Amino acid sequence: MEAIATWFAQTLGQYVAPEWVVFIISMIPILELRGGLIAASVLQIDIWKAIPFCVVGNIIPIPFILLFIKKILQWMKGIKGLRVIANWLEDKANKKSDALKKGEFWGLALFVGIPLPGTGAWTGSLIAALFDVKLPKAVGAILLGIVIATIIMAIVSYGLLGSVMGIFN
Repeated sequence: MEAIATWFAQTLGQYVAPEWVVFIISMIPILELRGGLIAASVLQIDIWKAIPFCVVGNIIPIPFILLFIKKILQWMKGIKGLRVIANWLEDKANKKSDALKKGEFWGLALFVGIPLPGTGAWTGSLIAALFDVKLPKAVGAILLGIVIATIIMAIVSYGLLGSVMGIFN
């Protein structure tokens, strides 16, 4: 992910301000906030300036996914070339749905928040929509997950772990 985020940062950085690069990266599936904070670190954007751009960029797609993904997938299944992608997305959500079975709210929040491959707000929103998690519960869990991911990735991307550990020495 670091290589992809760095490539996006360098490529987009030629055309738009660094903060907007981070914002755009944070909206992209797979990269999301995690990639945005990595790119912000690479672009040497102050962490307190980068976090709002990353968080807002990561939040923007959520309502669209929660509200429209079922209809979009249904539409895609009616088109021969897109049917494979729709089925793949549904299969991916089904495979990742174990997090929800362990406690809908907390499972979804942790699924979104713990930065592992295939997790994040996009996939969490897809899972919540396909498994009919009530909208307020889904939004709350996904937002909490984004907060968790922000904390973890800020520590990792900006080397704050060493700073935090230094406080205790």
